[in-house]
Amino acid sequence: MGTLYVCATPIGNLEDVSIRLLKTLRRVDIIACEDTRQTSKLLQRYHIRKRLVSYHQHNRRAREELMVGYLREGKDVALVSDAGMPAISDPGEDLVRSAIREGFPVVVVPGPSALVSALALSGMDTTRFVFEGFLPAKASQRRDVLASLAAEPRTAVFYEAPHRLLETLEDMEAIMGERQIAVARELTKLFEEVVRGTVIEVRQHFATHPPRGEITIIIEGNPGQPAQVDRVALLRELEELIASGVEKKEAFKIKAREYGLKKRDIYRLFVDETDSS
Repeated sequence: MGTLYVCATPIGNLEDVSIRLLKTLRRVDIIACEDTRQTSKLLQRYHIRKRLVSYHQHNRRAREELMVGYLREGKDVALVSDAGMPAISDPGEDLVRSAIREGFPVVVVPGPSALVSALALSGMDTTRFVFEGFLPAKASQRRDVLASLAAEPRTAVFYEAPHRLLETLEDMEAIMGERQIAVARELTKLFEEVVRGTVIEVRQHFATHPPRGEITIIIEGNPGQPAQVDRVALLRELEELIASGVEKKEAFKIKAREYGLKKRDIYRLFVDETDSS
């Protein structure tokens, strides 16, 4: 019985590989990849020679059957995308489901991810977030998606193509209001850039500096009003955590997650109570 290995690959810098990834790619029988030319660059960099089979959005149905056939023959298959983790906003999820349904072992080899990297660099609230993948290319559909997220209190993360970035930012400004945003592009590459500010500030930047490369957008959630909570109970729990040795910042984070609030809301409640005592 073969094993399907779901392998994260570098999102830009080819040195962002793990020893385990290289060992896995050398050990498997076949590598299913989004673009054989792109994967070949990684393999050549580390002197790995393996059979590559293209597996992408347009041929995934036929190739899915082929890959499952290899697994039935006892061959091990590595699934990779051009960059990052396969099966995340990627047709690889279909192959993973098929392998699970057929009873084959599925093993993940974790590694780089544009989603996580951009979120960590954004400066936004990372306690809770939603990932929407690529926004629709059609303007009306894109606006519908943004409208459905307008009241979302969590940080939202999107992927976007560079030629649609300005239109998307215009839609975000019109639908979601003047929020804080970060646009990360070409992460881990020579010209890595993270532009932070209000939606209009970031849009003005890219209007005069046309973007290139892979783009991730991170926008703060709807500030709204803090949810109604038992202030007395929450403050008592915070004081107990801090008294037990937990740092204030970590205590705010723990209670924000527990109560479904933002860390800044917890902080404000704590400061207001401290100031009034």
